[in-house]
Amino acid sequence: MTPQNVVDMLETRGVIDSGQAYDLTQDAVHNGKDILQVLLDYGIFNAENEFWAVVAEELGADHFDLTEYEPPPSVINIIPSGMARLYGAFPITLDGKGLHVAFTDPLNPQLVEDLSFGIGKPVVPVVAQRNQVQNLIDKHYGTAAPSIDDIFGGLSEVGKGSPEVEANSAPIVKFVDLVMAQAIKEKASDIHFEPFEHEFKIRYRVDGALYEMAPPPVHLANSVISRIKVMSNMNIAERRVPQDGRIMTTVGGKPVDMRVNSLPTQHGESVVLRVLDRSSVNLELEHLGMSPYLFDYITDTINKPNGIFIVTGPTGAGKTTTLYACLRRINTIDTKVITAEDPVEYELDGIMQVPINEAVGLTFGKALRAFLRQDPDRIMVGEMRDVETAQIAIQASLTGHLVLSTLHTNDAAGAVTRLVDMGVEPFLVAATLEGVLAQRLLRTICKSCRAPYQPNQSILNQLNLTLGDLGGKSFYTGAGCDKCGGSGYKGRKGIYELLAMNDPIRDLIISRAPSLVLKQKAIELGMQTLREDGLRSIYDGDTTIEEVLKYT
Repeated sequence: MTPQNVVDMLETRGVIDSGQAYDLTQDAVHNGKDILQVLLDYGIFNAENEFWAVVAEELGADHFDLTEYEPPPSVINIIPSGMARLYGAFPITLDGKGLHVAFTDPLNPQLVEDLSFGIGKPVVPVVAQRNQVQNLIDKHYGTAAPSIDDIFGGLSEVGKGSPEVEANSAPIVKFVDLVMAQAIKEKASDIHFEPFEHEFKIRYRVDGALYEMAPPPVHLANSVISRIKVMSNMNIAERRVPQDGRIMTTVGGKPVDMRVNSLPTQHGESVVLRVLDRSSVNLELEHLGMSPYLFDYITDTINKPNGIFIVTGPTGAGKTTTLYACLRRINTIDTKVITAEDPVEYELDGIMQVPINEAVGLTFGKALRAFLRQDPDRIMVGEMRDVETAQIAIQASLTGHLVLSTLHTNDAAGAVTRLVDMGVEPFLVAATLEGVLAQRLLRTICKSCRAPYQPNQSILNQLNLTLGDLGGKSFYTGAGCDKCGGSGYKGRKGIYELLAMNDPIRDLIISRAPSLVLKQKAIELGMQTLREDGLRSIYDGDTTIEEVLKYT
C-alpha cells in the first residue's frame, strides 16, 4: 500500500489523471500522510469503501464488508497468531479453492505467496477495509508482537533435511520473516546472519551499534541462509563465491527494501542484509541538523551552475542521505539530474539513476563520460575511486556542470590532498572545488531517560576543557529504559565540518600544502571542526561526551 502503488493503480484504471497522480504522490510522500486520507481529502473518493471496491476490481477479488463478521474458530486456527500479525492477514472462509484471506495490504502479492508457504495451503486474497481487517486481527489474535516461541514449535524438527528443500518449509519461512519483522521494528540498519562451528549468531545494527538476538539452533544455519538466498534471487547451489541480491517485501504492513550480500566462510555462508530505510531518502536538507551558516553555504553551492561539491567521511557516516537531500532540493522541472551509484540504493522521482556494473565494464569513469553526452545540468557520482573518475568530474565541472560526489577521508581538508594524491593537478582542484563537507553520525540520547550529570575532569581533559570553560553548561546522559533497550540512546544525528573555498585556501591548494596546513588555515578563517560541532550537540543535550570522543 505504498503511495506510488496506489496512485499507479488508480491512474492505470483511469480514476485519476497524471496531474492528480503527481499531486497525490507529493502530498502523501512529502507530508507523510496516509494515502487513503489524501484520496479522501482530494475528493477522489467520497468514502473509504469506494476505494476498496476499486482495489477488489483491480485484483479480480471478492469485496467484503466485515463490520459484523465473526468467522468460525476452525478457520481462525488455520493461521497462527504470530503469522496473522506479521502478514496483516485475517482468514475469512475455507473452500475447495483454498483459504480466503483479507490483508491489510492487498496490493502486495508477496504476502499471499509467503502466507501460503507458511500454512501449507493455497491462499485466495479478498478485499476489505484495512481498519476492519486490523480490528479483527487484534480481536482474535491479540496485539502483541509475534514471539519466537509463538511461531516456531516445529523448529526442532527442521534442519535435518536438505537446505534447498527446507528453505521453503513453513517453520523456516516463519523464522526468517520474524527476524526481519523484529529488526524493522527496532529500526535496524543491518541484519547479520553469522554461522560459527558451534553456534549460529544473528545480530542487528541499531544506531551504529550491534545487538545480538537469542541465537537459533546451529543446525538451522544452512536452511535459514538458503531461505534468504531464495528471497533475494541468489544462486542457492553456489556457496563458494560471494553473491549480491535484493529483497523487496512487506513487513508489518510496510514496504521494506533490503540489499543482501553472502560471503563464504569456514563454517558456511555469512549473510548481511542492509535495510534501506525509505524514510531517510525523504529527508529535506533542513532536517539534517546543520547550523544556519552550513545550511546556507551548501544551499548556495548546490545551486551554482558548475563546480564540485564533495561529502566525505567513513562508511555509514550518512553521506548518501546528505547527497540525496541535496539532489531533492535541486531536482526541479527545469533541471536534468543524472546519478551514477554502486548500487542505486533509493529511487528518486525525476532523476536518471545509473547502477555501476564493473563486471560488464560499466565503471564510474565510463558512466561519467557517457553522462556528458546526455545534456545534464547536475551530476552525482557515488564515489571518486580513481584518478580517471576525478579527472572526468573536473572536466564536467569546467564545461558547465555541477558535480556532487563522495570520498572516504577523515576530515574535510583530507579530501583535497586525496584528490591531489590521486594525480589531479592542484590548480584544477582549486579552480573547480566549491566546498567539502565532512560528517559523522552520533547516537542521540534517549528522550525518555535523559538525565543531567556532571562529568569528571579526566573526561573533560580529553575534550581539552576545564570546569571553568563550562560556564554553567549542562551535560546529559541516558540512564537506560525500555524504549531504548537499556542503551540510553535512541536515533542518530549528524555533526559536520565544512571546508569553504576562498582565495587563501585556493592558494594553499595550488602550492600543494599538506592537509594539516589547510585545516589550520581554514580554522583561522572560521571553520568549525567536527569536534566543535560535536560540542554543540553535547551542550544542546542531544548526545554524550563519549559519543563525540568516539567519532571525532
